[in-house]
Amino acid sequence: MEQTIDPSLGPVLARTGDERAVLSSFLDFHRGVLLRKLRGLSDADAGRRLVPSATTLAGLVKHLTLVERNWFPTLLAPEPGDVYLTSEEDAVASFTLGGQETVAELVAAYEQACARSRAVAASFDLDHVVPHPQLGEVSVRWILVHMIEETARHAGHADILRELTDGECGAI
Repeated sequence: MEQTIDPSLGPVLARTGDERAVLSSFLDFHRGVLLRKLRGLSDADAGRRLVPSATTLAGLVKHLTLVERNWFPTLLAPEPGDVYLTSEEDAVASFTLGGQETVAELVAAYEQACARSRAVAASFDLDHVVPHPQLGEVSVRWILVHMIEETARHAGHADILRELTDGECGAI
């Protein structure tokens, strides 16, 4: 008897897919894990500092929204006025919450950024290379792998912060 695979496990569903399907499914899986870490939390709980750094659950979503915008539309399909952010100040600001930001607003912005990233990435071959202000050149393939790593790392941080918040843990 064949077992049913949980459809939320995109990487498992794409296990025989082509390279783009595998890369995209892993990235989308980790994006989803991050968002699940915020599910059911109040704005206060999501913004609460639980570790010595300024890292919060809400701040992780805000940071990854900037990262999505930086690596996909700004780098691959920049519009007039787009600037690729590279400074330490930009990095710190990307985690810093404004007084009025809500979980709902941060999640909506992240979902929009991810949708835009998917559309931009899909319009280029994996071998497409663009200049990068710090690394020289990067391919779309490299960007996707980097974003899997970046998103998975921060989803792990979110898992720990959520466990410290209310004991909830796990990817699904």
